Amino acid sequence: MFDQKKVKNLVLSSLVADAYSLGAHWVYDEKQLANESIDWNELNTPLAIWHKDKKAGDFTHYGDQAFWLYDFLKDKDSFDVNAFRDYWFSKMQTYQGYIDGATRNTIQNINDGVNPSGSDSSDLSVVGRIVPLLKVSKTKEEFYENAKSLAQMTHNSQKSINATNFFAKLLVMALDKKELEESIEELKHEFDTKIQGFITNAIESKDSDTFNTIRSFGPACDVDEGFGGILHLLCKYDNFKDMMICNAKAGGDSSARGMIAAAIFMANQPISQIPQKWLAIKEIIE
Repeated sequence: MFDQKKVKNLVLSSLVADAYSLGAHWVYDEKQLANESIDWNELNTPLAIWHKDKKAGDFTHYGDQAFWLYDFLKDKDSFDVNAFRDYWFSKMQTYQGYIDGATRNTIQNINDGVNPSGSDSSDLSVVGRIVPLLKVSKTKEEFYENAKSLAQMTHNSQKSINATNFFAKLLVMALDKKELEESIEELKHEFDTKIQGFITNAIESKDSDTFNTIRSFGPACDVDEGFGGILHLLCKYDNFKDMMICNAKAGGDSSARGMIAAAIFMANQPISQIPQKWLAIKEIIE
């Protein structure tokens, strides 16, 4: 169904976005975001204490989990969420990166035999991990179901599931070479009034300053904050590098926004849009 070379490039694009976001990820203070130690043209070591053992070119814990899925699926032709849950759980036993609330609660649910195992987190980050599922999804509908299953595995809240469904559909529309803003408008009528509001506000913001827009929508992790920021990025930018830099400069959960925006944006773009120096991670997915 989906072109395998293109899928690989989209996985790479989302992981590049995560690695690039690492430098200022979860930094909210405006003065710290203006820190002279950040070279926005490069991959940077993280400023936030939550990533204290990471170095430039590494992934955040979001990217790590997305890569685990990609690695898990490399010899598969379908997605077994229970098998992946067991794989994910085993990786978490020795994981040295940050363990966020959704992960802690999911681990507890697995230990307690809860299925689906996902926490009640309404964070946006799980959406950025769905891209590898394109590899093993034979139809659009199978991709949407696989994406939902993945979300429920760690983020079993209606907000996260709805966001996953929306962006999975937008990604497929982008792969079908449909214009992004038109696609966003077309999807608007399939979702609830809250998501319709995010869409309206994001489209109206496309000519506004990205820092101010993302800060006004909310730079934090929750779907209610990040959803509109992603759409703002997709409606405003026609250059991958500019989009990633302006997203990162806005601070907060730049990785969640960046991973989703990167995959959807690059669905219609050549891989040459990504700066060569940011592709230091490329060998990881070869």
